Amino acid sequence: MLAPLQSLAPVANADARVLILGSMPGAVSLAQQQYYAHPRNAFWPIMASLYGFTADLPYASRLQQLVANGVALWDVLAHCERQGSLDSAIRNERANDFDSFFAAHPQISVVALNGGKAAQSFQKHVIPHLTSPIPRVLALPSTSPAYAAMPFSQKLQLWQQITGNFSL
Repeated sequence: MLAPLQSLAPVANADARVLILGSMPGAVSLAQQQYYAHPRNAFWPIMASLYGFTADLPYASRLQQLVANGVALWDVLAHCERQGSLDSAIRNERANDFDSFFAAHPQISVVALNGGKAAQSFQKHVIPHLTSPIPRVLALPSTSPAYAAMPFSQKLQLWQQITGNFSL
């Protein structure tokens, strides 16, 4: 049976320049109400490496570090149905309201999509309906432990793009 799921609230300051989007949080993240809560997810070690903090900080402190560096977190999907945590099991997708989000965060110039499902859902459910200008979109490798085909070092190298020139 597919479980109805709702994404977490966005984490963002009005002056955010980068928006990182997952597809829909996994079961561990939803249970803990924390982005990227699975202990083997590479997200926090990558962010810690890029922004100079330690990945084992308390969750609220990690969020503060991202916000202080102009990074916002959210998910492409507001609602979906899924059994388990795999993106491949997602059904009945409904996207978040990105026109409102971009209007409230006008300095966002880069959208970083965490994994293939986030990229696919953003392309299908968001881009065709945006009335605001589309920021630069980066499709990046998933930080999920389910995506083990790419080593951490290569993921980190590709994720470094989010720290670049925001005016591209």
